[in-house]
Amino acid sequence: LCCCEYVDRRGERNHLAACCCDCEDLDEGCDRWLTCRSLPPGALERIADTVADRCRVPWFTGAVKINVSLVPPLVLLPVFLHVAALHFLLGLVILTSLPVVVLWYYYLTHRRKERTLFFLSLGLFSLGYMYYVFLQEVVPRGRVGYSQVVLLTCGLILMLAALSRAKKDPGYLPIPAGDSKSSHQDFPNKNVRGSSNGLHEVTAGGAASGRAVNGEAKGYSRVSAEGPEGVKKDWCAKCQLVRPARAGHCRLCGRCVRRLDHHCVWINSCVGEQNHQAFILALSFFMLTSVYGITLTLDTVCRGRTPFMALFYCPGAYSDYSSALSFTCVWYCAIVTAGMGYILLIQLLNISYNVTEREARLALRDNTGRRLLGGLVVDTGQYNRGFLCNWGHFLSLGCPPPQRSAEDIV
Repeated sequence: LCCCEYVDRRGERNHLAACCCDCEDLDEGCDRWLTCRSLPPGALERIADTVADRCRVPWFTGAVKINVSLVPPLVLLPVFLHVAALHFLLGLVILTSLPVVVLWYYYLTHRRKERTLFFLSLGLFSLGYMYYVFLQEVVPRGRVGYSQVVLLTCGLILMLAALSRAKKDPGYLPIPAGDSKSSHQDFPNKNVRGSSNGLHEVTAGGAASGRAVNGEAKGYSRVSAEGPEGVKKDWCAKCQLVRPARAGHCRLCGRCVRRLDHHCVWINSCVGEQNHQAFILALSFFMLTSVYGITLTLDTVCRGRTPFMALFYCPGAYSDYSSALSFTCVWYCAIVTAGMGYILLIQLLNISYNVTEREARLALRDNTGRRLLGGLVVDTGQYNRGFLCNWGHFLSLGCPPPQRSAEDIV
């Protein structure tokens, strides 16, 4: 392949110059649109797949495909923020509509059970662009010292380091290399009841009757069994393996994860036993860095006012374009920080009660848990051992279990 050639999704050799050629679905869609006829079912999905497959850039070993979900944040975010800085009313409309659009896109992808890099791209580019605006518009005003810039930069680096660790293996269970027959031999061929995690009655060779909840897909065979130490385990027909207690299958990742909490769209990965601590650390560093950056910016743009009062009342914010852009970015950061702060609060409460997000949803579905603190947390009562023990258990996640000697067993 030359730098402008590639193998398309149909397995045929194609060229970048033919990006608008031989697209029957697009031609049919344009014809129907011009004649005011409705599109056939699945036409938009086929057109989107074709456009995504042909969106490529030249490379040495052939044209490389570009993930379309990466492009909108890189293009639209700076445009929207600069337009919002032109006038107060424009800023109000744009900053109100942005969270609505993001939530709508999340609902769309979550309903289709699709993985997307949009949210990860939006988060990383927002961090980079806010840091750029801070250095270009806030620091030159002389109100921010060198040590404060270094402290903010260190917080950003620590947050990215924790995020990089959270992006690694969340605790995927290894998929057996052999066939599934040997795995089925571990269970008797009879009906058994599910464990207390809200599992329905299934057969060892049949399909589960439960509906999809938090990544648990309809049609997964799940059966509970007693492990060698009396620990409840269950069977995943999709991965063909025996899952330990508190593990779950993620439909987006297509893998079973130890102590599955949830699939986080902001890191485009699951949060499980191996990366839950790094996930909490990344959220904590983000909160501290964001609040510190907002405080420094408001102290520069709105002098003589407390950060909280300046956020809602800053008369000179739109006196010049530089101040208006800084103030708009502050409000954008405040909206994002509020959302991430809510996620962090829920996570901390769940850790305090030793419950995962997946277990909380299953408990609500089966009416086996009780809501506490105004519904912010669901206590299943199954693993709750007290505040200190629960946090001790969380801090020891990912550590190998202590080896017991033969004398202790005897």
